[in-house]
Amino acid sequence: MIPWLETPFDFPPATTALREPNGLLAAGGALEPDWLLNAYGRGVFPWFSADDPILWWTPDPRMVLIPGQQKISRSLRKTLRAGRFEIRCDTAFAQVIAACAGPRREASGTWIVESIQAAYCRLHTLGWAHSVEAWQDETLVGGLYGVAIGRAFFGESMFHHRTDASKVAFAHLLQLLEREGYAILDCQMSTAHLASLGGQEMDREAFIQGLSHWTQENRRPGQWPAGYAKCAWNHKCLN
Repeated sequence: MIPWLETPFDFPPATTALREPNGLLAAGGALEPDWLLNAYGRGVFPWFSADDPILWWTPDPRMVLIPGQQKISRSLRKTLRAGRFEIRCDTAFAQVIAACAGPRREASGTWIVESIQAAYCRLHTLGWAHSVEAWQDETLVGGLYGVAIGRAFFGESMFHHRTDASKVAFAHLLQLLEREGYAILDCQMSTAHLASLGGQEMDREAFIQGLSHWTQENRRPGQWPAGYAKCAWNHKCLN
């Protein structure tokens, strides 16, 4: 059994999370900003389907990427240097999250339900949630969104409508996080794709202990300028 939450401060210790399914911690609560910010600071995030109550997760281990330790493949370097996409930040957040919620060939449904979209759009308005977008011919063709608290960035989802568009947006995000001194990019669940980009598994206890410091540093929410993630992708950027 998992507890039912009544207030944003009712989250139980991460050590009480289930092992199967990995990281299921609690249910209930709300998707208001105070709930979400408190959850992220504890290493917890919401993930549920349309017919479920709100479910909160804290998997162990955690997939993370340390800014500056990313791996950029030769083919992606070539695409980045070609400059096929214009990269913008925070100019189309609602469009990005709606596109991330769209149908995918590998999945029949989505966890980015309407209530999740509305909740993260509120976080974006408050300056906590951000999008990195790939544009081509003034059309949004790829991108990602996540939550920035202090020096921690919590990646949520990405999409692409053109080949490599999301990869390019992600590469620009990594460069931004390195440049701005972020300590960690949380990728939540382990995948082979993230591992190929330099992602690594971190023990949940170490992750949460780190968050207790990272999320308190440079804690200034605000909209990112449209050109915040731009990079010339010269030799220095690609190292």
